[in-house]
Amino acid sequence: MALFAVSVVVLGAVVFLIAHGAVEEQLEARIRSEVSALQSEARLSGLHAVLEEIGERTGGPGQLEYGVENPAGALVAGRLSAPGRKAGWATVPLRMRGGEVEPIRTHIVPLADGYRLLVGDELERVEEVDGAILQAFGSILLITLLLGAIGGYLLSRDLAGRIEAIARTAGAIIEGDLGQRIGHRAQGDDLDRLSATLNLMLDRIATLMDSLRQVSNDVAHDLRTPLTRLRQRLELAQTVEGEAERLGLVRMAIEDSDGLLETFSALLRIAQIEGGARRAGFRPINLKGLVTTVVDAYAPSAEDNGQSLTLAEPGAISLDGDPELLTQMIANLLANALAHAGAGARIAVNLQARPDAVAITVIDDGPGIPAVDRERVFDRFFRLEQSRTSAGNGLGLSLVRAIARLHGGEVLLYDAAPGLKVEILLPAG
Repeated sequence: MALFAVSVVVLGAVVFLIAHGAVEEQLEARIRSEVSALQSEARLSGLHAVLEEIGERTGGPGQLEYGVENPAGALVAGRLSAPGRKAGWATVPLRMRGGEVEPIRTHIVPLADGYRLLVGDELERVEEVDGAILQAFGSILLITLLLGAIGGYLLSRDLAGRIEAIARTAGAIIEGDLGQRIGHRAQGDDLDRLSATLNLMLDRIATLMDSLRQVSNDVAHDLRTPLTRLRQRLELAQTVEGEAERLGLVRMAIEDSDGLLETFSALLRIAQIEGGARRAGFRPINLKGLVTTVVDAYAPSAEDNGQSLTLAEPGAISLDGDPELLTQMIANLLANALAHAGAGARIAVNLQARPDAVAITVIDDGPGIPAVDRERVFDRFFRLEQSRTSAGNGLGLSLVRAIARLHGGEVLLYDAAPGLKVEILLPAG
């Protein structure tokens, strides 16, 4: 409100000065024109013609004021006199017929034989314009202050209400109601954008909390069996009499411990990846060389299983990413395919650059995954019935999806008829 008030005052001062100068200029232009006409009259017809002309014009409504002084300074015509004043512009007081004294803007010029001509106009006209401007801007200033006060009150009330809504939502979330969200009006203003950002943050927090609860439940449920088995073997090792049998039980207990440590390590990697902590390791990498290296590393295992593992010759493809994590992602996919596609299966790997993405596909002709389970296989510790007897902890595809999403991509599963097609789409460039 203060800023608008100052703006109005500054604008009013500028307009006042411009209008005041313009009115004064018009007044002086009128006087100069009259002086020029009377000087021409004096040169052509003589002084007496000027005196007659002044006598006819003096006293009429809206007329200029005139005066002619003789060389002694005495007034010989008109009412305007300025004895002792030099030629040029001057403000001369003049007593009007009503008795009041008015300032007259006067132009004094010499005539022949020492006479002087005075022509002036009342400054009251300028003062009237000045007063009208001041009155108008005074009214505008009052209106501005009034509207500013009303607008400021309404704006502050609205702003305070919306901030209070944010505070109430935050309080409810602090109390444990993570489902609360901040309402917004879809007006696109700053508070709406802030509310939308905070809601996205709350959605992300809720997702992480759900994931944490799910992990806790999964750990409690899926790790109970291997921990129980580990304890049973250790108890049995205490009771057996044969040294070889005891050492065998201890060796199996160590293997169970290694499996548990590997599971916890995988969970920790997934948590780090989903938290975005590994983005600091992003750098330009040669994806073709990386995929080729991983396929070459798994080729002997495929050959030992009687399987075929092929890689379609890819073109040169580069992107920004974490090479260690991308290697882990592709290795997990190949390990799953080798483990579950079955003996004699054919596994094909392809790397393709598309207009808007880089696609990594792994296709096998094994038993595949039922459509109802294709989303569930990304859950931690989830394993298909036919896979429960094989080695593994059910975290491989969870890690694959976490790595893909860290790189801004996604993992899709399709029916290869027969078999399974896994497609990873990563942002190009």
